[in-house]
Parts: sequence; C-alpha cells; structure tokens
Amino acid sequence: METPENILDFDTIIELSDNRIWGAHFHVPDLISKVFLDTGSKRVVVRINDALEYQCALQSKGEGYYVITVNKKNRDKFGFKQGTPLKVKIWKDESTYGLPMPEGFAELLAQDEEGNRLFHGLTAGKQRNLLYYVGQAKNLDKQLERGLVMLEHLRKMNGKIDFKILNQDLKDMNRMV
Repeated sequence: METPENILDFDTIIELSDNRIWGAHFHVPDLISKVFLDTGSKRVVVRINDALEYQCALQSKGEGYYVITVNKKNRDKFGFKQGTPLKVKIWKDESTYGLPMPEGFAELLAQDEEGNRLFHGLTAGKQRNLLYYVGQAKNLDKQLERGLVMLEHLRKMNGKIDFKILNQDLKDMNRMV
C-alpha cells in the first residue's frame, strides 16, 4: 500500500487489553483520533515501525479514548509485547471495502450477478467479515471455494448472514475437499 501525503505519526506502546474482544492494542492520541472522527470515518491504515501495515478501525474504549488493536499473529511475528515502543504512521483508509478484495472473490463477483448484488447489499462491516475470511486463504483455489460457499449462503439466507450456519457450511466444505 502506498503512503499518502496526509499521514499523521506518533509514538506509543503495546498495551494488553482488559477485555474479551481483543488481546492487545495501542492508544491513539486524542488529537489524532479526533482528526479521523471529525471526518465521520473510523477506518484507517496504520504502519508500525515501518514494518507492519494494515487496514483497521479506531476502537472506542469509552469516554473519547481510542485504540487500535494488534492481533496475536502480528504481535508474535514482530515481537510486540506489553510495553514495546511503537512508531506509528496513520492515515484515512480510502479503499472501497476497508480490506483488500481477494482476487478469487473478485472473480466470483464479476461472474455472478446475483451474488454480487447480495454481497453489495450487506453492511460494510459484514462485507469486511467475508473479505477477511476469504483473504485468509493464500491460494486462489481456496479463495474460490470459500467465496462460492459464502455466495451460496447469501442466496440460501436471502441476502443475510447467519454466522453459525455459515461456519457450518464452511466446515462441511472443508470435509468434502
């Protein structure tokens, strides 16, 4: 991803979270989080220590306090532990979905008019859920398999997602492969 001109930067540290939703995060200074919130968007791109870059959202911890989460995979890969100092660059996420569109899923949507309509009828957050899961598959065949199951699920559920049923559909697909 290319860094735009309108980036903000700050220094912070990794903190362990005291909730059940995410394991670790870093604090975003109030003045910086306000810049994004004032535009009506919490979606941002972050670059940490010029090594790790990802799309995410500012997460509220209440009373105007915002954080960005760092998942376990990235914490392990980059050695981020409680108190690890971070140099953060942050800018507004201008992408269409807030996550990359996996190549295999884009191809399916281009070929499936009804699936495309159902996918784009979902909320932005639910679209990101599906894109994240499909994007976790590193090869094109697996992306296509997951994408087909998801589009079939949307058809079966009249454009809605029931994550319990979808997870079962994906497990069933894995057993058949």
